[in-house]
Formats: sequence, C-alpha cells, structure tokens
Amino acid sequence: MTFVNTTTDSEMLTPTARVRVRRWVYWVAAFTGVLIIVIIGMLFNGSATLGGGLEADNAGPAGAQAVAEVLRQQGVDVTITSTLDATEDAISDPATTTLFLYDRDFFLDEDQYEKAVSLADTLVLLDPNYTALEAAAPSVALAGVLEGTATAKCDVFAATQAGEISSDGVGFRIIDDAAAAEGCFAQDDVYSLVRVEEPTTTVTVLGTTSALSNEFIGDRGNAALALNVLGEKKSLVWYIPGIGDLLGETAPTLGELSPPWVTPTILAILLGGIAAAIWRGRRFGPLVIENLPVVVRASETMQGRARLYQANSSRLHALDALRIGTVTRLAAACGLSRVASVDDVIATVARVSGRDIQSVRTLLLDAQPATDRELVSLSDDLLELEREVATLLKPT
Repeated sequence: MTFVNTTTDSEMLTPTARVRVRRWVYWVAAFTGVLIIVIIGMLFNGSATLGGGLEADNAGPAGAQAVAEVLRQQGVDVTITSTLDATEDAISDPATTTLFLYDRDFFLDEDQYEKAVSLADTLVLLDPNYTALEAAAPSVALAGVLEGTATAKCDVFAATQAGEISSDGVGFRIIDDAAAAEGCFAQDDVYSLVRVEEPTTTVTVLGTTSALSNEFIGDRGNAALALNVLGEKKSLVWYIPGIGDLLGETAPTLGELSPPWVTPTILAILLGGIAAAIWRGRRFGPLVIENLPVVVRASETMQGRARLYQANSSRLHALDALRIGTVTRLAAACGLSRVASVDDVIATVARVSGRDIQSVRTLLLDAQPATDRELVSLSDDLLELEREVATLLKPT
C-alpha cells in the first residue's frame, strides 16, 4: 500500500550501490589509464622503428605497385620477398635475375649483406646505408641529401633514357677514381645514381626513393629510369627485408623487441596498482556481530517514542503512526491487496461503513490535530471506525 509519510526523522541507509559504484570507478579509471599508455606506447614504438612504402604490392601513393605491374606486363617475372632465405630460394639463375634490395628499416647486418650481394649478378641498391655500400660498392660513399630534379649527364643507358628525374633522396660520391664506377644525375659532384661494374656483379646504387613511388612515377623520366634499371633481366626479385631477417634463427623475446622504457613503466604501474589495492581495500579486522546487552520490550519502545512525540509536540507524527496501523488493518479486513493505495482503502471503507467518503478521508488522511485533546479524539475515532468495519464484515 502507498502511504503519505510526513515524518522528518532521519533515515539510516545501508550503503550498497552507491558505495560499489565509487569503488569500481577507481578501478575502471586505472584500467583505462593503463590501456591508453599501452596504446600510445605501441603507436610511438611502431612509428619509430618501422618505415613504410615502395612495396611492390602497395597501391597507395607511397607504394611501388605501378612499377611492378608495368614490369610484369613487359614480361619480367617479379617476385616479392621479405626475408633473405626467401630471396635466396627465389633466385634460381643469378645471371638472368635482378635483385632489388631496399633495407628501409635497417634489418640486415654485415654478414647478411655479404650473402645478399652474392645472390645475383645484377644488384640494385635503393637508399643503401654504410654497411650495404661496404658490402656491395666500396668505391661509393654517402654524401648527404638531394632535392629537386637532376639531369642524367652520363652514359648509363637507364639514365639517358630517363633524361631528367626527381632526385629527392640521398646522394653519393665516388671515392675511388680507379673503380669502374659512373655517376648520374649530379648536383655539385653528388650523384643520385651510381653504376659500378664489379668483377662478378653489376651494382646500381640509387638514392632517389621518390622516383619509384606511385605518387611520382609519372613525373619527368622517373618511369623510364625505374623500368630500365629494374627490367634489365627477365627476372626481378623485389626484396625489402622484414622482421624475419631481424629474428634470425630464434625469435626474440617480447622484452628484446620492446624499447627500454617499457619494463620500468610496467613495473611502476603494477606497484601503483598494488598500493592502490591495499589502500582502497584495507579493513580493520573481520566484522563482529555484537549482541545487545538488554532486550527492550515493544511496549517500552512505544512508550519511549510517545514521550519523544509529546516532548516535541509532534502530534501529527503520533497520529500518522496510528493511521498507518489503522489503514493496514482496515485493508486486510476488507480483503484488499498489499499494494492497494490509501485512496482504495478509503473508498472501500466508506462503502462498507456507509459513511461519507470525505469524512473517512479526513479521518484517515487529512485531519491535523492542533491540541492534545484533538489528538486523543482522532485516536478514538480511528479505533471506532476500525471496530465498526470489523463488526460489519464479521460473518453472521
């Protein structure tokens, strides 16, 4: 049943959902923070260690699929590899194969370069580092960065066919005049392309990475340069070293692949989480059920509350307490359900007793005693109404 409670006594609420939500908010925030740190670390680590672009199967602006597809249309067998072992397996005839090597992420070491150089008679090194030049073309050295465009001005067939190219990339110098090396696309004695005729290998050192990309392959003579340099033989192995070359025979552990700051950060987060768990989960011992030293009778409790009402002149509170009991008993006597409202009880009692519904409402709900005499009178009226209904509903 629904009652109008006009009492102002403070209520003691057991902390349940609110306290649980507070506790879970901390852990949700902590987990979210850890997740954000891990994601940021992965993004920064990935962007700092791995490059991208010039893959033969990449159709994006930074890829080189356009060159590879045109070479295939011209009858060149293009094979894409990402490990040195796969590259070795792909080269069946060194004399008829061009090996294109672009170690963009610097995965290969000196021994691996020595092995790669010996795999094919024609080698194209794109943007090589110092170790690659030492292994394949020791007469060529790095000489800074080039920008803009450059004209061939040499006798190398691929360069003369191109005429002018985009030279954005690294430049090279020829440091051994006695070597069979020829530089092309010069800017102040710094070349974008150097052709070296070694005793067993023809090495083309190419510094312009933009000339091979899908985005710039159609500019100037970039396409002619790429097709003539890479399409010289009937087979082309497009080798961009991947993580497999870095792994070697045994895979490195997660700690070896992670940057140095990851382990201290994880330890700090774990220690912080443990400290927070101890702080938030501390207790001062097990819960103890304390038995009351005395048993207080219900009558004494009723009299004590009545004295409190009397001391504070809380006549309405006292009357409301009586009304609640009367309405509950009247509803049960009339056969109403426990969810019946006070209005339902008033209507039923008025119908059973034959009284005016407004007088019943005034007695059970609206009347407010101004004096103790009025309180006693209303109490007697409640008792009389309850007796009357009980008598009328008593089976004969």
